[in-house]
Amino acid sequence: MYPLAYYEFFVKFNEGDFYTCHDLLEEIWMEDKSNFFIKGLLQMTVALYHYSYGNVKGTRMMMEAAQNYLQPYRPIHWGLDVEAVYSFIERCLDLIPADIERVDFSQIHRLPSLPELVLVLQD
Repeated sequence: MYPLAYYEFFVKFNEGDFYTCHDLLEEIWMEDKSNFFIKGLLQMTVALYHYSYGNVKGTRMMMEAAQNYLQPYRPIHWGLDVEAVYSFIERCLDLIPADIERVDFSQIHRLPSLPELVLVLQD
């Protein structure tokens, strides 16, 4: 029913492999650039990847973009509880330091831990 890359995205996201998530979602989005639902998920995974290496400003920007793209797809779209994803993004934005642009990779442990999100395909 959905592109294979979408199913694979769920596996890789739950494994924390956000770099691969980006590639999988980009594959879908390149086929249909009007699919802003996929673009929102893409922005969220890019944000999480940025955070993993200390790009705090990039994380914040991508999370805000994801929030804007996903808003119209609440509460459920493509078998995903978008409401839960949206709530996750809001919690992340509350935790991401607003006064920091970047931290050195060796200082990543000083950043607040972001909440965990497990994605489940509901159909």
